[in-house]
Amino acid sequence: MQPALGGPAADSGSAPKKIVIYGINYAPELLGVGRFSGELGGFLARSGSQVEVIASPPHYPSWSIPRPYRATGYLRETIDRVRITRCPIWLGKSMRGFARLIAPASFAVSSAPIAFWRILRTRPDLVLVIEPTLLVAPVALLAAVLCGARTVLHVQDLEVDAAFAVGHLRGERWRRAALWIERRLLSRFDAVVTISQRMRDRLRDKQVVPERLAIVRNWVDLESIVPRDGPNAFRDELGISSDTFVALYAGSVGAKQGLDVMLDAAERLRTEPAILFVVAGHGPATEGLTARYGRLPNVRFLPMQPESRLCELLNLADVHILPQTRDAADLVLPSKLGGMLASGRDLLVTADAGTELHTFLSGTATLVSAGDSESLAREVCRLARERVVPDVANLRALAAEFDSRRSLPRFAALLSHVASGGSLGDPGGADETSYRASHATTA
Repeated sequence: MQPALGGPAADSGSAPKKIVIYGINYAPELLGVGRFSGELGGFLARSGSQVEVIASPPHYPSWSIPRPYRATGYLRETIDRVRITRCPIWLGKSMRGFARLIAPASFAVSSAPIAFWRILRTRPDLVLVIEPTLLVAPVALLAAVLCGARTVLHVQDLEVDAAFAVGHLRGERWRRAALWIERRLLSRFDAVVTISQRMRDRLRDKQVVPERLAIVRNWVDLESIVPRDGPNAFRDELGISSDTFVALYAGSVGAKQGLDVMLDAAERLRTEPAILFVVAGHGPATEGLTARYGRLPNVRFLPMQPESRLCELLNLADVHILPQTRDAADLVLPSKLGGMLASGRDLLVTADAGTELHTFLSGTATLVSAGDSESLAREVCRLARERVVPDVANLRALAAEFDSRRSLPRFAALLSHVASGGSLGDPGGADETSYRASHATTA
């Protein structure tokens, strides 16, 4: 199997001796950045690293803080051998617009003295900053310089671009100023790791030199997410008959997801009794979508499910719906994609030609243009009518691109390489077609 983009080959026994991870999201969050940062921190600790984390209380994707955590005050805890300091964060009732900027800013302010002190006190080999949020970068970079630590930025989200794309920030002057600050901060890191080819290309456009860039895709546990035939517990519990065609979206419910397109398609198909649209998850858009579409007879909203039920939930689907707004295309590569592929179910994706998501899934998923609810409804009808058995082997082969048994050791090896003074290198822009061909023959 060919290695992922950039840098040294993976070595499961390689990890920095001491590392500080600094980012707003961390375990026990079940979705998004917090999930992946938590799994990475735990893996590094099990590999022999001394890992310390500065993070906020868990709050994503609901933007509310469960007990025993609280928004105010500081808290120390240990998860998977990782010492975590939780720092206060401000959360509003409606986490939209400017409120989405106040939350990370409040964490950056409350965590700054803790991060500065802990980095100087522990003198780590490496400081790993997680974006979002880039607002913590100045303190992390300064403390790292003072104690001689190397620095890596893990870009999970092109935060500045996304803020303007979805309307959290507006105005050309603000955009130019934010992009200038972003470029200055990016140039100060010893290495930048991101999750997709197009995000890497955008970072190069932001003047990050190729020798400091690498890709490690967000991962999925291919041993816990597997195709399951036969009865499904969710169908039994929800009273969904075995001949009902289920179009499922499972994940965070926010502005970037573009779920209104899926639910507009459901509204077009409200007289089709054999087709059911299920949205399982939570986020800032949940209330509005439920109010607008919750009365449709062919739509069901489910709360976010525990990890122990994730495989069963994903196998509820006859087809997974993966919507994405046009404005957010190539600013994020949906982390839920790995689990969808691993479940061996069909995929129906809104992605325009030329985007990474379209290129990656071409020949595997059914693809319609972003924002086109009419085409989405038509394709759901076709899939429900034809009931073609998906090519599970092909789906699982493509899911191997996200295999945690590959990605986590590789990430640890990259961090160790940077901590020891190495650069990441650049492969010269290999495309997704070569990855897929490799996995089809070697996975």
